[in-house]
Amino acid sequence: MSRIETDGMGQIEVADDVLWGAQTQRSLKYFSIGRELMPQEMIEAYAIMKRACASANAASGRLSQDRADLIHTVCDEIMTGQHNGMFPLHVWMTGSGTQFNMNVNEVIANRASQLTGQPLGSKTPLHPNDHVNMAQSTNCNFPTAMHIATVLGVHRRLIPALTRLRDAIAAKAEEWKDLVKVGRTHLQDAVPITLGQEWHGYAGMLTDNIARLEAARDGLLPLALGGTALGTGVNTDPGFDTRACGEIAHLTQLGFTAGENKFALQGAHDALVHLSGCLRTAAGSLFKIANDIRLLACGPRAGFGELLLPENEPGSSIMPGKINPTQAEALSMLALQVMSNDVAVGLGGASGMIDMNVYKPLMIHNIMQGITLLHDGSENFRQHLVEGIRANEDKLKQDLDRSLVLVTALSPAIGYDKAAQVAHHAMEKNLSPKEAALKLGFMTADDYDRVANPRLMLSPNIKAPQGQ
Repeated sequence: MSRIETDGMGQIEVADDVLWGAQTQRSLKYFSIGRELMPQEMIEAYAIMKRACASANAASGRLSQDRADLIHTVCDEIMTGQHNGMFPLHVWMTGSGTQFNMNVNEVIANRASQLTGQPLGSKTPLHPNDHVNMAQSTNCNFPTAMHIATVLGVHRRLIPALTRLRDAIAAKAEEWKDLVKVGRTHLQDAVPITLGQEWHGYAGMLTDNIARLEAARDGLLPLALGGTALGTGVNTDPGFDTRACGEIAHLTQLGFTAGENKFALQGAHDALVHLSGCLRTAAGSLFKIANDIRLLACGPRAGFGELLLPENEPGSSIMPGKINPTQAEALSMLALQVMSNDVAVGLGGASGMIDMNVYKPLMIHNIMQGITLLHDGSENFRQHLVEGIRANEDKLKQDLDRSLVLVTALSPAIGYDKAAQVAHHAMEKNLSPKEAALKLGFMTADDYDRVANPRLMLSPNIKAPQGQ
């Protein structure tokens, strides 16, 4: 069963059981490209924005309160996910996002008809353009929704997930603060460090990323709404933008404001490009952390074997008892995807021409996928790896006792050249550094133990000379 809907292009058949209208149907016909649909976060963002615009237009008297109340009712339903199936459009559509804006307008108008007992497609009591889209153009409301969706995703989901992961890693750093081990540079043995100090470094990386994301999030708070087609504000009344953006701030409890320079906000999307760069940086940090952990856990008997992974699932279909670093692998894969997404966002952001950018759906698709992947990956990595990982204390001690780099501590006592001889002699004769130092007659056992105590090498350890 179908009905006839109309738009400026004429008539088109639309299924009876859907709330969208003519322009949405045309998009489905002409842009059936790929499997990627517009991000669900954009549905909520648009509902927030349409509700705010209705309030702003009612306050000026341009929209009747009855119509504003109907828009409020439907937007409240959309914000709770009641009509998610009514937004079927693909990412790969017009670069302005116009058809998605009209999809939202049509769903609100048809749902209002349904609520008031009017036929679908009648545009009564709400017209999708005249009432739901009043004082707006896709050119200003789509970038506004992009900002809202991104800010909510970063604020509600990504920053809390990274914070929980950071805190779990910091807890391990505290637990392991006294476990001394061999450090590594160039993948070769280096001076001692504690396992806790290594993990303190990971926690610090995430703390820095959280701060970057917070700053980038705040850079998205100025909104283009009210700029309409080009940023001039044509077809709006004075003050519409501040009223509407103030209502968005009220609905979200976040500091959204009317952007002062709407020409910049509509002609380019630099704040979104910057946010995407912060997602890439966070992904790079998680990539390093994941790869460090799986390298230090490699073994358990023919590798470093310093860390013992949680045994979540069988690691092989042929090798019984094998445990693989699957959580680290998943996190590293998604990190590469997020880094790749940033390339698309950067190219899209750079490709705006004259008074607007027509790569909006591409950009928001990649940004929201990045936020989702980083959130989900961080949560899984924390729950299924970090919280259950253990230190192999016996292996840490064994490797430390035989580390040749302990001779670094001998340099201030016997000089660099003799310390190097100790290292080479120990390597050639398969001795411990202590055994080599004693064989060469450079030190007594007591002197060696006093100078080459690994714990003395964990912080600045040379006394400054006293003044004469």
